Amino acid sequence: MSTDVKRVTTVLTALLLAALTTTTSPGAAWAADSAGPSAGQRIANALRTSPVYVDEAYADAVPPSRQRQLERQIRRTGLPIKVVLRPLTKGDAFDGDSDVLAGTVRDRLPDQRELVLITTDDDFADSLEGYEWPADTHQTRDAVAAAGFLDETRDAGLADLTGKAVQLVAEGKGTQRYEEATKDLGGSASPSATPDPDDSAATSAASYSGGSAWWLLIGVPVLALAAALAARGGIRSRKTAPAVPQLVFATARAADEAELRRRAEAEVLALGEATQAADLSTTPDLQHALDAYAAAGTVLDEARGLPDLAGVLALVQEGRDALTGTDGALPRCFFHPLHGRAALRTGWRPLGRRDRLDVAVCQECADALRDRRAPEVLTDTDEDGRTVPYFELPAERSVWAATGYGSLTAPLAGINSRRIRAR
Repeated sequence: MSTDVKRVTTVLTALLLAALTTTTSPGAAWAADSAGPSAGQRIANALRTSPVYVDEAYADAVPPSRQRQLERQIRRTGLPIKVVLRPLTKGDAFDGDSDVLAGTVRDRLPDQRELVLITTDDDFADSLEGYEWPADTHQTRDAVAAAGFLDETRDAGLADLTGKAVQLVAEGKGTQRYEEATKDLGGSASPSATPDPDDSAATSAASYSGGSAWWLLIGVPVLALAAALAARGGIRSRKTAPAVPQLVFATARAADEAELRRRAEAEVLALGEATQAADLSTTPDLQHALDAYAAAGTVLDEARGLPDLAGVLALVQEGRDALTGTDGALPRCFFHPLHGRAALRTGWRPLGRRDRLDVAVCQECADALRDRRAPEVLTDTDEDGRTVPYFELPAERSVWAATGYGSLTAPLAGINSRRIRAR
């Protein structure tokens, strides 16, 4: 094995172990955002006036003149593209995670229903990640990934790489471009590829699919990936969709939960800071925000898994809406609250029932219902140890089943006086 491949293998292994075992100190996250608005809010505020946010650490790589060029390029596309270029390191306001950065920025732009976000990558400073809401209409994830594999961007700086990513997003053929760019790497799968629905590890009970992206990374054969990418001359973190053993799948879910817990901790701390800084005379719903903050902290302290952690994020969102006076804002997606804020409300009839429920759903789940497909749902464990959609649990056992994360009962802020689930 060559020295380069050994080095890459060591790095990838270390990254994987860190993802599975590292936790963020709440004190570190608090310190990172202790002065003024939180880091996520500062970025969101900046994006309201310019589609490009560049941290001062990248001022030399993307100087003001290049920022203005990117702004003009983005505006010519007519798409809701935002760019956030910021160093990511463990222990910072986003725990060094581009997914957390993207989710935080998205949640702080509630009035922007459609959003295409390009951020710096958490593993490699010269790479980018792409995100899109409410659905990947413009194949953003693949388009941004493809930009890093083109020959023309092999030695490109961050500004040129970002410009190419914007161009490919606007082109709308991201998946095709990614497959063309990686065809010589030996079976690279699209970053947005979905698992085979017949794969038992990729499906959950009652024909619903449960969400977790970490198992895609963990299942990658590290040596094969390292050799292929080293041969390309540049290392890029990409997720593929192999079949994985049940043990690996369970490990991935645990890693997913640890990551979500870190994000929830940072979000609760940021909400607490925002409520402390709020002025009662100009924030009529400040008490509601304080109640939501207290409830989120209670749930976080007692959280037993993904459903509870999703509840923390739902409460934080409710608190932020109260602070900003966002009247009539929709809650998080009923079927899978980790999809983020819902885009619309729709009627839905649970299997085996005559009555219909009015639920808030993200665009992805709304499209699934329209096409008569089962939407992706957040799962929980019933009394018999079976994995079921969270809303199939008895309401007296799960407050999330009773409230639908705000779709069925709102506000959620009174949750701190209720049991999370039967003990």
